[in-house]
Amino acid sequence: MTNSIESLIKTGTKLYLDSVDPTEVDKNLSWGAVGATSNPAIISAIVKQGGMDDQIEKLLGEGHDDNAIAWALTDHMVQDAQRKFQSIHEETGGNAGWVSFELDPLLEDPSLNLNEADVVARYLELGKKWAAGHTNRMIKVPATAAGLKALTALAAAGITLNVTLIFTLDQYHAAREAVWKGASQLANRDNFKSVYSIFISRIDVYTASDVPTLTPEAQGMVGILNAKRVWKDNHAFWADKKLPLEQELIFASTGTKNPNDPPQRYVQALAGSDIQTNPPETNQAIADQEIEFTRTVDQMPPQSVQDDIDAKVDIKAMHQTLMAEGVDKFVKPQRALLELIAQKRKQLSPSS
Repeated sequence: MTNSIESLIKTGTKLYLDSVDPTEVDKNLSWGAVGATSNPAIISAIVKQGGMDDQIEKLLGEGHDDNAIAWALTDHMVQDAQRKFQSIHEETGGNAGWVSFELDPLLEDPSLNLNEADVVARYLELGKKWAAGHTNRMIKVPATAAGLKALTALAAAGITLNVTLIFTLDQYHAAREAVWKGASQLANRDNFKSVYSIFISRIDVYTASDVPTLTPEAQGMVGILNAKRVWKDNHAFWADKKLPLEQELIFASTGTKNPNDPPQRYVQALAGSDIQTNPPETNQAIADQEIEFTRTVDQMPPQSVQDDIDAKVDIKAMHQTLMAEGVDKFVKPQRALLELIAQKRKQLSPSS
């Protein structure tokens, strides 16, 4: 474990890796990471490198189509990471050691014009399918209209949830209330665990282009302020529920987008509690430096900064823009993964 990452973990942060690449998982485990997440872009990168050609060839021989192959590969990679984090899951009694499995992003593809009720039903079906038989797999569901409507039934089925694509406090409230409504139907909540992924850096990209009138002190602080407010709200809500396991935020989108920002900017600003799911390059950059982290998650920006942000940022407009962009970034990597597998099919089975 490097000194900087050890310092971050000592503040109270649970370090997760935004990847299930086996090499990255092994390295981050040695640094003290206690969980990971997956998405189609991560799986695509591994497939592109040729690391799964043998499995693809086997699946092709069994007659599977591209979609079935994509999900078989995803399931395999997530299971591999789960095995590596299993001992942490057991040691922490289920508070850590989780690996997130993202449900089919194409359910949110606007071009398919799917009926919302059908999408809700499909989320429930897929959530149950991909959660079955796993002790340390979280099912990742987006905080879209359909995703939110699926949460109560999923939680009531005892499925551990990671609600993703959250940008605003209202979204978080809707997700939390839906999950808690479902969890309240459980006869036993000893194993109930939920997390809520609040995105950070994407918000600052939005304000830089869409809210240029923010003061220099406030510009680039909106994502951090938003995350801290949601974190405070989350802790207040669960404080009196007397649950054995922690219901936590995941600070996501922690990789910096502004080239002038140090790579640890968001990590440093939100250190001290809950989960940070960081890209491999962010954790590597921290490991390569000598940084002394302190608890900052409960330290709010100056009131003047908060007032400027509250006066100038239209939360509803921000939500609409970021969700449209978020869904697009959710769908395109899955399409790209399917295209990549189609290319692999031609390479590995020239006659197909």
